Order: sequence, then structure tokens, then C-alpha cells
Amino acid sequence: MNVFDTLMLPNGSSIKNRIAKAAMEENMADADQAPSEELMRLYQAWADGGAGLIITGNVMVDGRAMTGPGGVVLQDDQQLAKFKRWACIGRSGGAQFWLQINHPGRQMQSNLGQKTWAPSAVPLDLGNLSKRFATPHAMTSSVIKEVIQRFANTARFGEQAGFTGVEVHAAHGYLLSQFLSPLTNQRTDEWGGSLENRARLLLEIVKAVRAVVSADFAVAVKLNSADFQRGGFTADDAKKVVELLNGLGVDLVELSGGSYEAPAMQGEARDGRTLAREAYFVEFARDIQTVARMPVMVTGGIRRRAVAESVVQSGIHMVGIGTALAIDPNLPRDWLLGKDNAPQLPPITWKNKAIASLANMAVVKFQLRKLSRAKKPDPNVSPLRALILQQLGMALRTRQYRRWVETV
Repeated sequence: MNVFDTLMLPNGSSIKNRIAKAAMEENMADADQAPSEELMRLYQAWADGGAGLIITGNVMVDGRAMTGPGGVVLQDDQQLAKFKRWACIGRSGGAQFWLQINHPGRQMQSNLGQKTWAPSAVPLDLGNLSKRFATPHAMTSSVIKEVIQRFANTARFGEQAGFTGVEVHAAHGYLLSQFLSPLTNQRTDEWGGSLENRARLLLEIVKAVRAVVSADFAVAVKLNSADFQRGGFTADDAKKVVELLNGLGVDLVELSGGSYEAPAMQGEARDGRTLAREAYFVEFARDIQTVARMPVMVTGGIRRRAVAESVVQSGIHMVGIGTALAIDPNLPRDWLLGKDNAPQLPPITWKNKAIASLANMAVVKFQLRKLSRAKKPDPNVSPLRALILQQLGMALRTRQYRRWVETV
């Protein structure tokens, strides 16, 4: 088995190879919070690059609940024409193209001006950066039911637009991940307590999505292998959640890890664990794969073909690649031609880990902006410059978002 073998999904559809463009947050929505021309150009680059599966950055199920001000929102059919064009572009090279659908929960900056909801009223702990995020309100049963319906609606509109699947985001400390973790879910009702209760929202969303889309439309789940915080969601928990998902028509589980508080998806953990420099979550994936009845994909740090091949040869079905494809969108095509490209960003070794994490994300987004303008990426950009540009851009997009949200 190698990375250029076809993968058959449980729904009967196929993916032309085992390389996925993993989700990266682009923050490139237009003034209507819909796919912009820049976003179209960015995805054309990835469509031309040869990945078998392309997964979008966060597509929000609720315009009042944003991971960032430039996020794309799909909550009704008003901008469906733009999503149809986006879907057409993403599929133009023969890839499957999935929407990553998400709700931030408490991980939404307070300057967006919206009420923040979470399973429990537990604020983010980011040191001096904590003040950027409001203490969330504990979700009522009616809010929970609305969120379930919103995920289903976004999936239904995504299929209408021509996407071939959705990935329900239950990782990286966003809302569904918050429900799964005992650190952030302190509820005593049917949505909290036992792991089965904490997983209930994810399971109900998967069932609701599966009920409104076609049988051959892919439904995937992105799950933390662990959240890498003491007392939080563990690898054993992840294994049990996958077992709960087994009978729900899930076509793929992507394993990642971490959150804003412990950004393990960037190779760091808060619980003292040392993550491998490349393919961070492979060992967790191999363990979880022993119980998974659906294909398993692992994302985090992969940039060399030899590593990608070793992951697939170990029995893991797909490799998700993010940062390396932000630097070189043609990486899969080049690997197929026998080249050994291994794009990498220089490490950021700032003492303040929270700001270093922000700078790392800013450097990645700098590459995405370059690609969106049909320019060559610059992996050696100054992290400080990238961070300043990112913060200025976010300020402009925040004003744009606040104008938009007043009209809907």
C-alpha cells in the first residue's frame, strides 16, 4: 500500500490517493462572509496540486459563532452560487472536496461582539491573552438543539452546492471538543458527566447530518487523539468515542490533537508529553485504528514522502497535510513525479508560547495569502512581520464582520 493507492470509503465513493489537504483556517471570506475570489484562487492551487482529498478551513454553521472574523458562513442558501463555484474549483483536479463544518464555542474572540456559548461557563486560560475571550454562557437545551440543526442545515446546503462531503469538527478545543472534555464540560444533565453523555452532542450531530444528506455524500469527523491537558480528553476517551461512532455511517475519522490552550497540532503539549517532530499523532492513530470500522486519517507535521509512506504502510488509511501544502501546493504532484520535496517553516522559539503559537499561525496564513494572490509562498518571512500583518488584517475583518452581522 502506498500514498497513491485509491481509497474506497464506506459510502461507496473513492478518493484517488491517500493524501489529503488538511483544513487550515484561511479567514478569507468576502463582505458577505462567503467564499471570496482570493479563496477561489487558493483552492485552485490545491486542486491543481494533486491531493486526493481537499478539506476546507472552518465553515461556520452559525454566523454569530465565529472562529475568526474572516470566516466563511453557510447557514442558508443566500450565497449558494458562490459555494457552487468554490465546490467546482475544489473538484476540478479530481479530488473529493469536503466542507469542514464548525462552531467555536468559547474559542471566539470577544471583540466580535457576539454572545459566547459553551457546555459550561469555563473561560479560556491563555495567560495575558485570556482577556481576548469572554467567559462563555452555559448552553441551554434549546441552544443545543439549535446547534444540532445548524450542523445538519450546513451539511445539506453543502451537498446542494456540489461538495462531496463534510467533516464535523470535534477537535482543537472548539465546541464539540469542549463537550467531550471534562475540563470544559462540567454539566450534570444528559449532555455531561459520563463520556457517553459528553459525546452525545457529537453523536446527535452526526446522526442529524447523515439523515439529511445522500447515502454517497461523505460524513467525516475530526477528533482529538487527546487534548494534551491533565484531566482532559484522553487517548482512551478518543478510542471509546470512535467506537460510539462506528455504527453511525461515518466515512472517515481524522485524528489531530490540542486546543488554543495546548496547541499540540503545532507539535507542543501542555501535559508534559513530547510529540514527535513529524507525524505527531501517528501512535494514537494506530491504537484507535484497532477499534475503528471506518478509515482513519492522521494529520500533524507530515511533510516528507517517506514519512507519509510509512504512515500508510503502517495501516493508517490517509495522511493529512496542512503547513507543507501551504508552502508547496504541488507537493502531491511532485511526489508522484519522484521528487522528494519536504517544505518546512523555520521553528519559532519565542519564550511566550501563546504568542509563538499565534505567530506560527500567522506565518502559515501569510503563505495562504501569497497563494491566494497567485504569488510564490515565502516560508522565511519574519514571524513578527507575519504576526503584525495578520493582526492588522484581523482588525479590518473584524469591522467588516460586525457590519455584516448587523444585517442578518
